[in-house]
Amino acid sequence: MPKLSVVVPFYNVLTYAPDALRSLEANARDDFEFLLVDDCSTDGTGELLERAARTLPGAVHLRHGRNAGLATARNTGLDAARGEYLAFLDGDDWLAPGHLARVLAAIEALACDFVRTDHVRCTGRERSVQRVPYGPQSVVADPRTAILPADRATSVDYPYAWAGMYHRRLLDRGVLRFTDGLRTAEDRPWIWRLHREADSFAAVGTPGVFYRRGVSTSLTQIGDERQLDFIRAFDQVLSDTASDRESDRLTPKAVRTYCAIIAHHFGSIERYEPAVARKLRIMGAAALDRMPQDVLDHVLDTMDLERSTLLRRVRRGRGPLGRRGPLGPLGRRGLRAPSGASA
Repeated sequence: MPKLSVVVPFYNVLTYAPDALRSLEANARDDFEFLLVDDCSTDGTGELLERAARTLPGAVHLRHGRNAGLATARNTGLDAARGEYLAFLDGDDWLAPGHLARVLAAIEALACDFVRTDHVRCTGRERSVQRVPYGPQSVVADPRTAILPADRATSVDYPYAWAGMYHRRLLDRGVLRFTDGLRTAEDRPWIWRLHREADSFAAVGTPGVFYRRGVSTSLTQIGDERQLDFIRAFDQVLSDTASDRESDRLTPKAVRTYCAIIAHHFGSIERYEPAVARKLRIMGAAALDRMPQDVLDHVLDTMDLERSTLLRRVRRGRGPLGRRGPLGPLGRRGLRAPSGASA
């Protein structure tokens, strides 16, 4: 049984995959396995992974016969994983040498269900350390305590699966699986379930994952219909939260975060294809209508004026580029939704 399984999905990232593979080699140990999942790439990534499976210690090459999206690719890796602990990496990112061993040592010493780590965000040549939005370091706590407050960025607003490590018992309980078919925001229902259903966690710093932003093949840079899966993802967050034993406490946080993400997408609606933009306006208004209206009213009353104004117009069916035309600067500037996306 390997000590650690690392799930690494790849899809058409031939330019960046060599960096990811070299970083895995700089983290390899005899008791580590690397599950390289090719999500039916068409640019030569698959052939690169075939060669890596022969030369990279612990590498296993898995291939989809059709493109299924990041969530399903991660599940394919999880299904094949044999390790006592699990971690993730995306095929266009990379790791610092020895990062996995350091995080493994931390989670074993703390004996908790999972740990969350800081990471380095890379935009072109710029580098910035992004911290887990949770104060205590290397202190084991109940993950539920890191969901609230509703009006601040918390651990559920830091959804990156690769920013952490997880004990296998979470996989065996079904907590680590992603919603099959989600093409974006797949980590949002996942991070909420992780914090609701795991028993213990800790934040440990250790910023050894280098997260590449602005990649042209990333869905965050593409304005097609796949982006709209964020609505299905957050509908799942709301549905799961509604059935939780603490739904009254947690629902305002889920609604506020959902609203912040809707505002972000409407704030940059000009990057969408026209047909997708029209669909976004319809689906965004319908999503607001599905939310608990008393909670939504409170959220809109307490959000900043810019986002609350935008969301009220979306709610009335008069959002950016709607029946009454552009919403001035709100429809052009691109409201930013940082990982917190809730304050």
